[in-house]
Amino acid sequence: MKSKIALGAVVGIVVIGAVSANSGGTDGQSADKGSSVSADQQSGAKSDTKSDAGSDAGSAKDEGAGKASQAEQFKAFVQKNGTAAEKEAVAHVTKVQGADEQNDILDSADVFTDFTGGLMGEGTGPAKLIASAFADWKQSENGLVTVYDAEGELLGTGNF
Repeated sequence: MKSKIALGAVVGIVVIGAVSANSGGTDGQSADKGSSVSADQQSGAKSDTKSDAGSDAGSAKDEGAGKASQAEQFKAFVQKNGTAAEKEAVAHVTKVQGADEQNDILDSADVFTDFTGGLMGEGTGPAKLIASAFADWKQSENGLVTVYDAEGELLGTGNF
């Protein structure tokens, strides 16, 4: 009985040692990668980083403009392709978030409106139309769109 306990303790110590040795190797590798990246940046072309920074700033402005205009893109789509009821409902949309970030695994988008009153308010019916129009605009394997009122309260959800 004592030998089984001693053997169990030895096996436990070996396992702990192996785990700590593996985690120590990972830290050393990531430190090496960090130093090589900084060495590349120091020895690399500094003019490239300046030009990249300029192009990144331009793309950041473009992305910011794209993010700011998701609601406008959505409204334009519905104006072109939607029914009269959808057009009326989508006219109340003030902001759309998450429509441009999709991976078809677990997509999530938020649509904000100027309706008030939450679930008991006037926007519950139009929220279903907004969610339906959003599903026509964006397609995903497993997407969920959530519609909120002006106060940030939930009005409705739908799959897209």
